[in-house]
Amino acid sequence: MLAALLIPLFPAGALAKAPVKNVIIVMPDGMSATHATVARWYNGGKALVSDEMICGAIRTYSAESLISDSAPASTAFATGHKSNSKFIGILPAKTTMPGVAPVADELKYKPGATVLEGAKLQGKAVGLVATSNIQHASPAGYSAHTFNRNDYNDIAEQQVYLDIDVVFGGGKQYLLPVAQGGKRTDGENLVAVLKDRGYRFVEDRGQMASVKSGKVWGMFAMDDMAYEFDRPTFRPEEPSLAEMTGKAIELLSQNKNGFFLFVEASKVDWASHANDPIGVISDVLAFDEAMKVALDFARKDGQTLVLGFTDHGNGGMSIGNKTTDATYDKLPFEALIAPLKKATLTGEGIEKVLDGDLSESNIRFVMSNYYGVDDLTAGEVTAIQKAKKGSMNYAVGPVISRRSVIGWTTNGHTGEDVFLYAYGPNRPTGLIQNTDLALAQAGALGLDLDAVDGKLFVEADKAFAAIGATVRLDKADAANPVLVVEKGMKRVELPISKDIVRAGGTSCEMHGLTVLAAKTGKVYVPRQAVELAVAAGL
Repeated sequence: MLAALLIPLFPAGALAKAPVKNVIIVMPDGMSATHATVARWYNGGKALVSDEMICGAIRTYSAESLISDSAPASTAFATGHKSNSKFIGILPAKTTMPGVAPVADELKYKPGATVLEGAKLQGKAVGLVATSNIQHASPAGYSAHTFNRNDYNDIAEQQVYLDIDVVFGGGKQYLLPVAQGGKRTDGENLVAVLKDRGYRFVEDRGQMASVKSGKVWGMFAMDDMAYEFDRPTFRPEEPSLAEMTGKAIELLSQNKNGFFLFVEASKVDWASHANDPIGVISDVLAFDEAMKVALDFARKDGQTLVLGFTDHGNGGMSIGNKTTDATYDKLPFEALIAPLKKATLTGEGIEKVLDGDLSESNIRFVMSNYYGVDDLTAGEVTAIQKAKKGSMNYAVGPVISRRSVIGWTTNGHTGEDVFLYAYGPNRPTGLIQNTDLALAQAGALGLDLDAVDGKLFVEADKAFAAIGATVRLDKADAANPVLVVEKGMKRVELPISKDIVRAGGTSCEMHGLTVLAAKTGKVYVPRQAVELAVAAGL
């Protein structure tokens, strides 16, 4: 099935090599070539750690658009399927781009097995790290299956019950019920579930550092974590991306079978949406520090493939804008960097410093003190005063961009090809599809994603009909639906978005999740669910 949906760019036999032990992904969400170039100049022109790994480029389009949303992009590089906007870990409902094969009607919205899930079946340890809420599109692409990337409650539930060994990031509010200060409307306390399942739950960098072994969830913010430039001032208790990466590798590498780790510098994308160059530089450099941690481990280990890639460009960032039309060939280094070096916080940090005082005098004081900008126009002051809560970087970012020579074309994503970074055995090279990244990861680990898919996602009604049983979806508790399997007087229950099978008053955990494709009403279960049902007497 997988092969029918791809037009692979790898030459025949390119992935037929001895498997590696570990795969580490380090991803700067939304980073194009200009983002890296500006960060490099900001760094004094010195090469970034990741520069030595550049070995190709990636085509980023989705099944339906020249410009991809993060959700189908993460689906592509986690499952090997181009998909639709907002789709996480599922096959597309429509395909309109040249070269993307249509999907059979019976497969639309079907979950697709991820590389992380395949690594788990191999007995490897698996981990997720992000500076956004961990339920955000990119980490979710490896760990959940839904048509709606914004359903953070369901994604959180799937992630918890997927039994991931190490998880570090933000998003604690999606683990807690409303009554306990969270966002969950199903009444379930997923922090309690994690602890019941033997996880250590940590909430600051000191607690994280103290973990020496075992399974751990680190939730360091109720929602997203701070930009790296802002972190020392406003959230020093949060670990850096590099620290989280190092601790994840330390813990996961204790598994003798190896590990799979996905790491995301999430807010490069958010800064780009806001056209905030300071936020971009902050977290591109954070990405590079995390990449150094991964590379240092891989060089010593010798059995690790490290891949770096982004999901799409963002913002249409450029060095040069309309003010440089006549002078671009005489543009000094200082024209770009001098204004940027005066800024000590991102736009998000400026919002915290302003602390609700949007008087003109306070705005001018703060922008002078923290951005070195003493010539705010009346329009810029007004834009800062009118910025919505949580969106100050949309007002402040353009202020610093105008004083530099940075241009932006959009507040949205862009569709250009992006850099591929790779180090280690079995690394891909050249111009490849985002779906080829899934093949590269799976091939490096010796995984057959089609075989993994066949083990984890079979249609429940057909699979159980084969043993003479019937299925129905019990929605008596709408927030916690359950697939009920019946044969005669025997009954088995499989809660949606969980790895649990209940029968005869007992329950056990499966190797995968029961997933509801809400758009079709179909439920998919691991093949193991049928085996367990038979063992229970069905």
